[in-house]
Amino acid sequence: QVQLVESGGGLVQAGGSLRLSCAASGSIFKINNMGWYRQAPGKQRELVAVMASGGFTNYADSVKGRFTISRDNYKNTYLQMNSLKPEDTGLYYCNLRQFNRDSWGQGTQVTVSS
Repeated sequence: QVQLVESGGGLVQAGGSLRLSCAASGSIFKINNMGWYRQAPGKQRELVAVMASGGFTNYADSVKGRFTISRDNYKNTYLQMNSLKPEDTGLYYCNLRQFNRDSWGQGTQVTVSS
């Protein structure tokens, strides 16, 4: 059983910054992928950024150069979001994938006003 808890969402003006955090607990193995997905109203959930335990990263084209994913161990991940745009608004979910199984957090709301 894996539990993921996100924090750090909020309301920010366009051009501002937010930092999301995710803490995992439970049966966590050192080799895994942790990442962030988001879902805007009326849209499908989409990948924002992911980081493997070995350090490989992948970003959505729409956030490259503005967002940075990091990890400080195999249980915690962060998403630094700069130069935020209204289209970044959505519910941001933390994801952990290990042994091809996905675990999800409850989500944290990010709202960017124009």
